[in-house]
Amino acid sequence: MSLLSLTNVSAFYGASQALFKVSLRVDEGAVVALMGRNGMGKSTTIKTIMRMLPAAGGELLFDGHDLRRLPSHKAARLGLGLVPEGRRCFPNLTVEENLTAAARPGHWDLKRVAQLFPRLEERRAQSAASLSGGEQQMLAIGRALMTNPRLLILDEATEGLAPIVRQEIWAAIATLKRETGLALLVVDKSLRELRQIADEAVILQRGETVWHGTMGTLPPEITDRYLGV
Repeated sequence: MSLLSLTNVSAFYGASQALFKVSLRVDEGAVVALMGRNGMGKSTTIKTIMRMLPAAGGELLFDGHDLRRLPSHKAARLGLGLVPEGRRCFPNLTVEENLTAAARPGHWDLKRVAQLFPRLEERRAQSAASLSGGEQQMLAIGRALMTNPRLLILDEATEGLAPIVRQEIWAAIATLKRETGLALLVVDKSLRELRQIADEAVILQRGETVWHGTMGTLPPEITDRYLGV
């Protein structure tokens, strides 16, 4: 069953069009990779889904609700959880305060987040500003999970992190897929890791969907042409 559906979605920054008929779908419990080179519209697509940027055209549905009619906070309450690019933790709040700031009732609580990321339990009373970049990324993921979303969107969750921390983040994402059935939309450049967790892929080129299908059918000529790998 489709949870999130974008059909021919367009969006603008002022007079400049950034998205041209973007289409993608995330089913209940599915993991979808959103890929493309830098500047091709991935983060803009996420901003449009999260209602931080208005959709100028097309259809944007979440669980049957027309997201184009909703402000961002009401869209989030439907079950959209975002781990934004750049983490954006509250630096002066403690780890626990960051986690509980937007918490909603449900499966995810402090105990379960600590099981996923034991380091956050160790640093529970520390300010977010005192954490390493990798720990802040774990905190950003934990904070999004504490909203108990139905769809978790991760925008470049491993970018700029040390290899060992990247492995921890990918292991946590794999755990989410394996043990929770949570739907995931993952933006990342790590094709090798995405192949291991994603069911389907959508590739953007200059703000337009140019390929979609299962990860197992993603051919080398497409990755060479649109991803540069």
